[in-house]
Formats: sequence, structure tokens, C-alpha cells
Amino acid sequence: MTTSTAYAVHQTARPTGFPAASDFTLVRTPALEPAPGTALVENLLLSVDPYHRGLMDGGEGGFELDTPLEGRSVGRVVASRDPGLSEGDLVFHRSGWRTHALVTLGVDGTRRLRGHQGVPLEAYLSILGGTGLTAYAALTRTAALREGEDLFVSAAAGGVGTATGHIARLLGARRIIGSAGSAAKVRHLTGALGFDAAFDYHDGPVGEQLAQAAPDGIDVYVDNVGGDHLEGAIDSLREYGRVAWVGAISMYNGDRSPAAPRNLFEVVHKSLRLEGVLVRNHTNLQDELEDFLVPHLRSGRVGTDTTVVQGIDHMVEAFLGMLRGDNLGKMLVRLTS
Repeated sequence: MTTSTAYAVHQTARPTGFPAASDFTLVRTPALEPAPGTALVENLLLSVDPYHRGLMDGGEGGFELDTPLEGRSVGRVVASRDPGLSEGDLVFHRSGWRTHALVTLGVDGTRRLRGHQGVPLEAYLSILGGTGLTAYAALTRTAALREGEDLFVSAAAGGVGTATGHIARLLGARRIIGSAGSAAKVRHLTGALGFDAAFDYHDGPVGEQLAQAAPDGIDVYVDNVGGDHLEGAIDSLREYGRVAWVGAISMYNGDRSPAAPRNLFEVVHKSLRLEGVLVRNHTNLQDELEDFLVPHLRSGRVGTDTTVVQGIDHMVEAFLGMLRGDNLGKMLVRLTS
């Protein structure tokens, strides 16, 4: 079987600061046919993620211009010459930003989905996908959150942030505080997601707002923002506190080399631990994550927390919206089949 019509999003220019729609183009691609050892996948859901922004600057490991971009995707096998994949299999792979892809089981993270009954497809690119795995690794391995501890998470209404809130609650966190970028997101965190406190970082210095929300301090900080959020968290962390540094979205479109937090020496004074989190170092936790979360997804205690945009022609719009913070939870693009 070959594809009749396939499309892919290409990056055609390097962004200067915040990306523009004109930096990308939607390209009709030649028909695809699986070669021996590969399978043809029709993509169903595509992910846009903050890390894509850094890759768009090029350099070692970055995206090349005028070629299909890459990203996490869930698709269905429509033809296979890979002995490990059969027609109809659902797979996770990294050849996203396109309608169809050729994949090989076990290569570049391609794996057959376990297909848990009662779990929506969106979960595999949100709380059971890279965002959920990042949150799980940050909490259980990097920060080693213990029952009864207090947690602060920045960008709490985004994909990793919402997953962090759910998982921390299941792990027995005492109080969960989040920051977000609008009053509506703050209400969503405390009203729908069960955060104990939340604040809009536009409303004043982060450190002051965090101190008001957590007057007795915090034990763990999951950082998705960097900058003033990290500085504020260091002030509020108790002795032997831990920082799991996932990302720094505040720096992605501007100065990549900001001054260190002014209170960085508190890491020594309080015996704090700050460690980065790269999800690719924790792929061995995938089955553990699913075993932990699937019962709660089935019961409804945990949701997928996604914002879904329809159509490959809206891929760039979804990506730019995610960078602006337009999404609640994980931003996904659903493709028509």
C-alpha cells in the first residue's frame, strides 16, 4: 500500500525571537511505500512541545531547513514490511508534523502501544506520553517526592505542569502550588485540577507570591520556566529541598544566557539539590508509569488534560499557541483520517 496524499510541515527559516508562521510551510510529499523492515503509519495525533523551539535554531542536533520537522506522534499502521508490526497496530513514534511516516519498531523510540481499554488516545501523547513521563521521572527519581511534602510547579497549567499536579497528588503530596499565566488558568488549577493554591505570575514578583501561597516553605520545585521562578523557588525551599529542572520556557525566545539567580548561593546554604530532567534518560519507566496511572485514568480520578487543534494545516498555529500559553494541558493536533 502507498499513500495517495501526504503532507508535512517544513521549517523554511530560522526564527528570530518568537517564531512566525512565515518560518514554516505545509508541503505535499511524494507517495510513501514501506521498504523491507519498515511500516507505513497514518498519523492520528501529533504533539507540539516547547523543546521544538530550541531545535529550530539549528546547530548540532537541531532541525534542518526545508525538511519535515519531527515530533511525538501516535499513528496506525496501514501497511507493514516490518515483522514486528502488523496492519492496524497503534504505534508511538517521533516522525510527527506530517500525515504519514515510515517507521521501524525499536528505532528512534518507535514502540507498539499497549492499548489500554478505556483510555483515550490523547493520553498516549499527554499524561502517558513524554509529558507525563517527564513529570513522573521528575517527581519519583530526580526530586524523590515523599508523602506529606509540599510542592511548587511552574507553568502548572501546561502539559508537564498538569501531569505533575496529578502525579504528585497520587504520590501523597501535602500541598501543591502552581503558577500560571492568566487568571483563567489559575482558576482552572484550583477549581478543576485540585491545586491547593495558584497565582498568576503577571500579578507581582514570583518570589513574593510564592511566599504568600506557601508561607511555611516548600520541599520540592518542578521548574518548567526558569528565571524569576527559579529564584523565587530557591527562596521558599526548605533545607534539603530539591529542584527538578525540566525546562526554561521563559528563555526560549529571547536571551538564552540570563544571569544566574541572585540567590544561587542558597543552594549551598540550605543544602539544596538542583538536577536537570531529560525524558530520554527515563524511557525505562514507561511501563511503570502506565501501570501507575491507567487505573486512575479509567476511574476518572486523572484526566488527559489536553487542548486539541484539528488538522495538519493548523499545526503551526498550534505550536505558536503553545509557546504563547494558549493551551490548558498538553497541546495536540488531531488529523482527519
